[in-house]
Amino acid sequence: MSANPDHQIELLRDALRYAEHYLGTLDQRNVYPNSEALDALDEFDEPLPAEPSQPSDTLAMLHRVGGPGTVAQVGGRYFGFVNGGALPVGTAARVLADVWDQNTAHFIMSPVAARLEAVCERWMAQLLGFPQETAAGFVTGTTLANVSGLAAGRNEILRRKGWDVSELGLYGAPPIPVIVGQGAHAAVRKSMALLGMGDTHTQVIPVDDQGRMVASELPEMEEGTLVVAQAGNVNSGAFDPVGEICDRVQANSGWVHVDGAFGLWAAALPSLKEHVQGIDRADSWAVDAHKTLNVPYDCGIVLCRDRAALERAFSASAEYFQWSDEREPMRYTPSMSKRARSIELWAILKTLGREGVVALIEQLRSHAQNFASQLHERGFVIHNEIVFNQVLVSCDSDKETQSTLGAIQDMGDCWCGASTWHGRSVIRVSVCSWGTTSEDIDRSVQSFCAARKIARASK
Repeated sequence: MSANPDHQIELLRDALRYAEHYLGTLDQRNVYPNSEALDALDEFDEPLPAEPSQPSDTLAMLHRVGGPGTVAQVGGRYFGFVNGGALPVGTAARVLADVWDQNTAHFIMSPVAARLEAVCERWMAQLLGFPQETAAGFVTGTTLANVSGLAAGRNEILRRKGWDVSELGLYGAPPIPVIVGQGAHAAVRKSMALLGMGDTHTQVIPVDDQGRMVASELPEMEEGTLVVAQAGNVNSGAFDPVGEICDRVQANSGWVHVDGAFGLWAAALPSLKEHVQGIDRADSWAVDAHKTLNVPYDCGIVLCRDRAALERAFSASAEYFQWSDEREPMRYTPSMSKRARSIELWAILKTLGREGVVALIEQLRSHAQNFASQLHERGFVIHNEIVFNQVLVSCDSDKETQSTLGAIQDMGDCWCGASTWHGRSVIRVSVCSWGTTSEDIDRSVQSFCAARKIARASK
């Protein structure tokens, strides 16, 4: 390895050349790797090399073997798993951030990353209409953001009861009633399990036909109840009535956490105001910037109304820590060392501004509505109201739906995933990429129709 900066710059030029080739051929390749590309990945399965090799050769192999084995989620026809694309300015900022290679535990470790966290924290509150004192922590994704918000809520509820979790742990702690909706995401269940709040002691509330929690089914609230609401059902995209839930919970010193991985961004849209009524009154929220906002992976955010509660949840001290009078990033997340996610988030928020964010989200929603409308016209069944970016599709029978999805994935023009909705097999379409165009929707609809024809011919 050479410390000569010219050698590093040459490698970066190689990477840029490979990136240019990748982006330039994106529209001509399958969205999912073909069998030849998957088989080629076996070349990586070698013994650990005994001797060093040329960095340029390593990078060339990564491009030659790895590039064809990627899923083209940065293109416009990947509709799987609510995975966002990556806006160009975010990708470029990410490259710069990687060259800077900043650790953001303390302000003194990276003044620029810490300052940009403070700016993004303030901008996020303004964009979503949350209280200006809202605190934010920047983590890997919504799973860890949920853990963070729920940890703050759990600890605060117990603190009000005279129990200090950081000092006493959970042994002998007063029980906390927990309520979730029937459609709660697996990440919520996982987060609660990590925090010692398992399924056995969690009350599940029925949902309506769109997956929204039925507020009238909420029980009489015990003091200090923790309720998890959802902004964007993972299948239908529907929103729980968070305002009504807050009315019930907060009157009894409870805590409302909102799992809003992709749907929390709806709070920025005037056109979706009725779906997010009262969401600003929750106590904590979890959201992914790498989904709807199209920030490069990974970038999750926990937001908390009570700054002190979030800080207490992650309080830590050591002789070598060096605090300042500035905002200290490690006070707001479980991690101490972490990459500077604020850099590409700032770049995108700075570039788009409020109007650009609104336009991006409206574009995703419009494409989802167009997708659903075209499929409906061609005889497919649409199972949900298209309130955001999710479309649930089926054919005449579960078998035909499953066969159609298999053919869609095999053909490679677009990619969607499977799910189950009210006992029916469905194709789950998530429109999340800034790069999706009307032409991409038209081409994908044609793929659906061709795949259904294949499925029917195979009966």
